[in-house]
Amino acid sequence: MSLTSHLQELRKKHQQLSDQVEAAQRSPATDDLHITQMKKEKLRLKEEITRLGSA
Repeated sequence: MSLTSHLQELRKKHQQLSDQVEAAQRSPATDDLHITQMKKEKLRLKEEITRLGSA
């Protein structure tokens, strides 16, 4: 897998998580812990994208 395609895949996952977090925040039945875990994973992806993008 090339670096470019890996970055594209990470960006896709980041966007999907972003959409999931947004939907979960609108749903009163969603557990706050689950939302927090998704946000942490989203941040981890963003940091990896930034790290690989500047390499």
